[in-house]
Parts: sequence; structure tokens; C-alpha cells
Amino acid sequence: MKIIMRHFLILASLFIFSFYVMTPVYANEYQLLISKKKNELIVESFGQVVKKYYIASGKGGEGTKRLRGDSKTPLGIYQVANVKESSRFHFFIQLDYPNLLDAWYGYKNKIIDSNEFKRIAKAYSKREAPPQDTELGGFIGIHGLGITNEEKLNIHESFDWTDGCIALTNEEINDLKKFVLIGTQVIIRE
Repeated sequence: MKIIMRHFLILASLFIFSFYVMTPVYANEYQLLISKKKNELIVESFGQVVKKYYIASGKGGEGTKRLRGDSKTPLGIYQVANVKESSRFHFFIQLDYPNLLDAWYGYKNKIIDSNEFKRIAKAYSKREAPPQDTELGGFIGIHGLGITNEEKLNIHESFDWTDGCIALTNEEINDLKKFVLIGTQVIIRE
């Protein structure tokens, strides 16, 4: 009976997730589409491409983020959870990773327990940023390069070098900010 109830709660949480993804808190006319393979971030408005940026993503390679420290960029549908200045990265646009689907896989694969899954589900039901302290990892976002020099720019243009985030140049992240609000949808694909 306990197992059935636990799975019911998980399925109910996934239902909440689908509602949450389809109804952003502060929806705006822009959506961010990220392709890890093409190393590009596209700003789209009502199906029309508004802007394209070259990006670097996680040095962990193909596949989606499943575990803290794997240096992979997650795949899926996310929303902007926070936007802030960053001394390390110039500017940081935090995503709501881990989402409920990430949490489901983490629970199913015994990376997180049912209490951690519930914490993530509760955050989503309250439209808050999910916990960032589980074994799934956290603080995934879109950011600039911080203090730059020619060598850092060459690395950015030649390699996927982040610990799971999406990186743009400082000038590009400054430009991207004008398209982003809390709740802006971000779709990350391989």
C-alpha cells in the first residue's frame, strides 16, 4: 500500500509539472531554444527567429544531466527561475533545474529518495526554484564568461567547457537579458 501511495504522489507531481510547464509564471513572448550539438541558442517569438547566439555547454558531453558533478547540460523543458549579476560569470540566468521529470528519473534510479522528490514537487507546486542541494545537482543556467582574455575567448569558441551550464560571451549575455523574464521557457535539446 505504501509503494502504491508513493507512486500515486509521484504521478500527481508529474501532472503538476505538465501544468507548470504549460503555464509560465510571467510568460513573455520569447522562448529560448538551445541545441547542444549545434552550439546555438535561438531566441524565438511566436515561431519566428529573433536572434541566434553561439554557445558552449557542459564538458560532460552528450546525454542529459542525471547526477551532481557529471558536467552535463540537462535536456528538457525548463523555465527561468532567477536572473542576477554574477561576479564569476558577469551575469547568470538560473533555470529551474531539476524539474519534476529530472526528479522522477533521480528517484527511479535511486539517486534521490522520496523526501527529496517531494521537496522538488513542493517547490514546483509553489512555483519556486527547486532545491539545489540534492545529488541531481543544481545551479544550472545561462551565463557569461566573467573576466575575459584572448585565451578564455579561444577556449569558449573551441570547446564545450562548462560544468553543465550554457555559456555566451559577456556582450551576448547582456543582449540576451532583454528577452528574458522569470518564467521564460527554455528548451534544451541534444
